[in-house]
Amino acid sequence: MSSPTSRSRRVIGLVAGDPAGVGPELLAHAVCLPPEGIEFRVIGDPTPRQPGQPDRKGSESAIAALEESATLALSGEIDGIVTGPVNKRGLHEAGFAFPGQTEFFAARAGVENFAMLLTGGSLTVALVTAHVPLRDVAGQLTTEEIARVGGLLSDHLLRRGIGSPRIAVAGLNPHAGEQGDLGDEEMRLITPALALLAAANPKSSFAGPFSPDTIFWRAAEGEFDAVLCMYHDQGLIPLKLIAFHEGVNVTLGLPFVRTSPDHGTAYELAGSGRVRPDSFLSAVRLAAELVRS
Repeated sequence: MSSPTSRSRRVIGLVAGDPAGVGPELLAHAVCLPPEGIEFRVIGDPTPRQPGQPDRKGSESAIAALEESATLALSGEIDGIVTGPVNKRGLHEAGFAFPGQTEFFAARAGVENFAMLLTGGSLTVALVTAHVPLRDVAGQLTTEEIARVGGLLSDHLLRRGIGSPRIAVAGLNPHAGEQGDLGDEEMRLITPALALLAAANPKSSFAGPFSPDTIFWRAAEGEFDAVLCMYHDQGLIPLKLIAFHEGVNVTLGLPFVRTSPDHGTAYELAGSGRVRPDSFLSAVRLAAELVRS
């Protein structure tokens, strides 16, 4: 077992993801461009497998690579992981017992205080609920959960060198509930969380809850450093609209760095030679920044 302080370079593990998707091509681009002071370790077999035609063996190999990457990170042999896109349904059919890779890494690390963050261009968002059906979101929101994820978001922004993070908190309902006319979650759950967030995170400022149809524009214009979102698509739709080719997914709360490109397997592009590596390379650059910090 090695430790970061015993190595001259930080090591980032690269995982291709589904071998029938674009992941192997993305990884091939990345290995040619290691950031300064960073050494890559390719985990699993990155060889493309029947481009555009996913199968169980491919899903099984993707799962095996994830397991190996988690083991290496937890043993200290690598400092961070960049994972390629996977087919969640294919993983589940092959016995993968987690909603997504975020939940997998948290489980392997024994971490309960984790969350999903996405960043790209002028926008950063963190999600209070992630891989759950929309009909279940309101039932899963609690004041404590909102405060917990907001704290992880604050820590991440501080780690990236923002001395006094400005965080906007999105409402759940249209017009942030219109003082209860369009839903009471803002008054009942979100507003009380703001007081908890302010008390627990004195270096950051929190404001809201704001109407979801305006707050992302304000954040993208520079008024806020990040937006705390109540559910998956609330944050991902504006993020992908603004920065589709450079968005990065970060798992907050892990004892090691984990990032990934913010897109899927793109089977229709696999093997076509038309794959854009921008998001994967952004994920590598952010992982390098975080392992250094």
